[in-house]
Amino acid sequence: MSKPHGGTLINRMAPDGKKERLREESEEMKSITLNSELRKDVHNIAHGVYSPLTGFFSSEDFDSVIEHSRLSDDLPWTLPIVLDVPEEKAEELNEGEEICLKTKEGDPLAILDIDDIYTFDKDRMAENIYGTTDIEHPGVEKTRNMDDYLVGGDILQIKDKDTDFEKYHLVPKETRVLFKEKGWRQVVGFQTRNVPHMGHEYVQRTALTFVDGIFINPIIGKKKKGDYRDEVILDAYDTLMDEYFLKNRAVMSILEAEMRYAGPKEAVFHAIMRKNFGCTHFIVGRDHAGVGDYYGPYEAQDIFDEFPDLGITPVFFKSFTYCEKCGGAVDGHICPHGDEYRENFSGTKMRNMFKDGKKPPERMMRPEVAESVLKQDKKFVE
Repeated sequence: MSKPHGGTLINRMAPDGKKERLREESEEMKSITLNSELRKDVHNIAHGVYSPLTGFFSSEDFDSVIEHSRLSDDLPWTLPIVLDVPEEKAEELNEGEEICLKTKEGDPLAILDIDDIYTFDKDRMAENIYGTTDIEHPGVEKTRNMDDYLVGGDILQIKDKDTDFEKYHLVPKETRVLFKEKGWRQVVGFQTRNVPHMGHEYVQRTALTFVDGIFINPIIGKKKKGDYRDEVILDAYDTLMDEYFLKNRAVMSILEAEMRYAGPKEAVFHAIMRKNFGCTHFIVGRDHAGVGDYYGPYEAQDIFDEFPDLGITPVFFKSFTYCEKCGGAVDGHICPHGDEYRENFSGTKMRNMFKDGKKPPERMMRPEVAESVLKQDKKFVE
């Protein structure tokens, strides 16, 4: 099992004996109301998913990550974890004071010890993280819509995050215990935001041939229009795992985090999070975390050459197809046949079939998985 990123699994949850007192004290503090994405960031900091972070970025870490893809202590890190506020709120706050971070319902969620209040260049952030300033890129659009000031400092969570998917929810300290109980020394993480087709299953099974177990870790949360809804993804994976995976070789747990569509930078970030869950390996496929044609098909794999000290082994898969002559999913390393025998696993084609109420053919998707999707009233994000 891998060590947490930075060597220590962070815990920024207030002890049970102090939570009520801190909640009472928070009533007298200045406050910031968080949206759902920032609430997820607080939760992931508090439970060590973002280890070694103990809070939101200071200006020093922000500049270092933007320019060098490393924290100020030189540890690999590729995406800024920041709390943005409007100018009028920034003017109310002072470095060194404690404030309350609240949910949109007004409940105290965490205490933030302010270390830094600073401005930032949105175009610089967009260009360095997303590789573009094109407003059509969803990450660039979000960056442009951010407030103008950032507040950095350590957090202490006083209310655990509510989730609609409790039975799928494990935090790193729990997955690490689970992997140990199963006797897994080598664990491969699989990131997904899609219903599994036969190509995905081919990748998962191939990776499982040289590790002890697979950690299927769907991202749950805000996605772009046309993506599968969270319930659809989870039900499809439940079906696949029940029917086609050995029970002691596969675990699924959700990751409640925002998809940023940052391509290569996000692929590294995804690997770091799975390292904190205890994974030793991480699957990186074609156009991982990409959107549109902003990134080359294998940029998200090539970037790992820049991080020999990452502490988790990337497992790369190039293109894979269904070969009629081989009779199954293949890639270029094992199939000698020409394109006339091959059919791509087209996610777009399968989505369109579902929209028309049709079932993808069995060579593309397990029939049980397809049926689990078709039974859903709402299949896609609108």
